[in-house]
Amino acid sequence: MDNKESNNMKTPIDSKYRKILIAAKRSKQLQKGARPRINITAKPTRIALEEVERGLVNFEITQVLEK
Repeated sequence: MDNKESNNMKTPIDSKYRKILIAAKRSKQLQKGARPRINITAKPTRIALEEVERGLVNFEITQVLEK
């Protein structure tokens, strides 16, 4: 992830892997009928990725509790 990308995000994403996971979950929401937060003509996966890159998708990193 380059600096330009991370500067535009409200919450920084620490890895490309996490970015893809967040976009994948958002893409599933769009496929199930959620309204896009941006106005572009593209497939849900591309819309979701663009939303994540623009910082329009809220997410929370939680800690896993070990037993």
